[in-house]
Amino acid sequence: MRGALRLLRRLLIGLAAILLLVVAAASALVWQTLPERDATLRLPGLAAAVDVGFDAQGIARLRAGSEADAATAMGYIHARERMFQMDMTRRAAAGELSEVIGALGLDNDRLMRTLGVRRGAEADMAGLPADTRELLEAYARGVNAWISARGRFAGPEYLVLGAPWPWSSVDCVLWGKMMGLYLSGNWRAELSRAGLAKRLPPDVLAALWPATAGGPGTPYAALPEGIGETARRLAEMLPRFPAPFTLPESASDEWAVDGRFSASGFPLLAGDPHLGFGMPGTWYLARIELPGRVIAGATAPGVPFVVLGHNGHVAWTFTTTGADVQDLFVETPAGANAYLTPDGPRPYVTRQERIAIRGGTEEVLTVRETRHGPVVSDLVAPGGPILALAMANLAPGDTAAAGIHRLNQAPDLPAVGRAAAMITAPVQNLLAADRTGIALYVTGRVPIRRGGDGALPARGDDGKSDWTGLAGGDALPRFLAPASGRLANGNERIAPPDFPVFMGRDWNGDWRAQRIRTLLAATPKHSLDSFARMQVDTVSALAQALLPRLLRTTPLDERSRLALGLLPGWDGAMDAARPQPLVFNAWMARFRQTLLERLEITETAAVAGWEMIETALAAPTSPLCGGPCDTILARALSEAMAGVAARQGDAPAAWRWGVAHQAVFSHPLLGHIPVLSSLGERRIASPGDDTTLFRAAMRRGFDAVHGAGLRAVYDLADLEQSRFIITPGQSGNIASPQAWNLLAPWRDGAMLTLAATQVAADRLRLVP
Repeated sequence: MRGALRLLRRLLIGLAAILLLVVAAASALVWQTLPERDATLRLPGLAAAVDVGFDAQGIARLRAGSEADAATAMGYIHARERMFQMDMTRRAAAGELSEVIGALGLDNDRLMRTLGVRRGAEADMAGLPADTRELLEAYARGVNAWISARGRFAGPEYLVLGAPWPWSSVDCVLWGKMMGLYLSGNWRAELSRAGLAKRLPPDVLAALWPATAGGPGTPYAALPEGIGETARRLAEMLPRFPAPFTLPESASDEWAVDGRFSASGFPLLAGDPHLGFGMPGTWYLARIELPGRVIAGATAPGVPFVVLGHNGHVAWTFTTTGADVQDLFVETPAGANAYLTPDGPRPYVTRQERIAIRGGTEEVLTVRETRHGPVVSDLVAPGGPILALAMANLAPGDTAAAGIHRLNQAPDLPAVGRAAAMITAPVQNLLAADRTGIALYVTGRVPIRRGGDGALPARGDDGKSDWTGLAGGDALPRFLAPASGRLANGNERIAPPDFPVFMGRDWNGDWRAQRIRTLLAATPKHSLDSFARMQVDTVSALAQALLPRLLRTTPLDERSRLALGLLPGWDGAMDAARPQPLVFNAWMARFRQTLLERLEITETAAVAGWEMIETALAAPTSPLCGGPCDTILARALSEAMAGVAARQGDAPAAWRWGVAHQAVFSHPLLGHIPVLSSLGERRIASPGDDTTLFRAAMRRGFDAVHGAGLRAVYDLADLEQSRFIITPGQSGNIASPQAWNLLAPWRDGAMLTLAATQVAADRLRLVP
């Protein structure tokens, strides 16, 4: 017996030793993927040396003799810190994820191949100005210098996956295409409406998507037979791969005042774009010094430009407009290989796409295209009803890369306006300031519709809902030197109902915009400090508006009575240390879910969120409730509070929002592998919710997965003092000390400057 025990003990010790050796070997390999420090390196294509300093937070400061040399250096630095992110983004856009992650990427790849995203990028590349193409090519040289030098050690992920493919200038254009898809998801709502249109009465459908645009109207009864089921299946099939490769909700905040309302006497600007949280985040901070000018702010790994920032003369930021730039068309078959048009039958244009699948057999996808666009219904129902998709953000002639390039060079607001007209996708609110004033330009291209409001798939054979062109530039809304001295946008409707170009039917609620305007009016003279405080404000204007209605609810049990008793006098602040935000959000989430369950609507349907709730509670009765909502509200309160009590105890006054509500940052692969998830995911208690300026929108319960990955504020009196923060860190390497180091400062409202005086912790000298 003793011998057996000794043998077992030796075996366990041996296994432990082997495990330690494996862990040590793996750690050593991962360690070798970390970038070099204090080095001189040769980069092909440089005309002169480029000096790069990295401060303690990992923020890069480049000094280059030309734009092309800066682009080459930025390509190397982006790849050095974010190669896997760049690789996955281009693969997601090109429909090549399955080659790396296997069948998990197939839905994405089939969709992107059907949309022809890479084909479009290749075609658009040829139409860009020569100087922009040269910058993209210079950037690609820098990326490839990292890949060539590192191979499988280009990032921890490549130890398993093998070395990344070389980078091309077209891959840079793919980044812009993917952002255009992120920021325009109207066709999801079209599919969801179509899937429900024959099952629910018109008043219920109208309440699910409250109309605010004053458009031509939505004839729900006119939807052709058989479309609903295909639309429902297609909506459910659309990929929801973890960020950043999903198509997330899009939102952002921006505001500016002219010199009359600033302590410095010069304009102030603030911006914080909202995208899905991830590790790494979307943005990479950098300062680029060129002869005679400085460009600083948020770059995007994958392109050489500063996407949001300043250039020493102007500062700029973006919010999503929410315009409807996508329409589905129901095509009528005319034999096996043709469809009807107003001029008679026309054959489909067909092509084949070959999708490589890691660990599986290559898939061959046949894509049919009509005059409106690719047939997307073939993804779920080949041989069934035919749905073709028109997308302005994927229309030919996209010059967005050149527009951002010109924005980086703009000396004043008129030049910003000219650059805005070149940013053909996505449709965004470009807010900018120079020392003389402030302006807002809507970028992108919006379809000019012959008829209809784009709410549902339209007939494709009669031409009555065809697009007659695309409106952009001066044809879209612009606000120059406003008499009020203030401009603000929180994704609410940007154009009045009588605007000449119909911008869309569905708009986000204006609660964040209301709060911005309240705070702007509350301070006579603003500063960088007051703008930075506004960005982390947690008061919900929607909660304030709904509170009187909610307080009329009659609780069904003691726990509900105690929870409801916490709300009188509450100011709507979604602070992490309070119980009221948890009561409010849990209650409203359960109320919304109850409405969907009552109507037998699954969560895959892209119905409105808070807009639907506000509309349901604004009137004495609602078709969503089948009459007054009082009974459903009371039951939802009881059920929601029972759920919270199961996690935080039976004393509502002791509940805390931050315990339930945590911002989650996950690596797109490691964060979803059970054994390795702890290496690739971080959580932090977070204030705010979907309706506050500190935006922390939720999915999967109360997890915050969407918000401001960047915050920036600018005073045109001295742009060197501009302040920035990103999250969770500069590096995408999980072994780097700069992978997670900005998470707590971001949550707590801290910010950094990108001034030249910052002491460099590490240096690179890049030489020809």
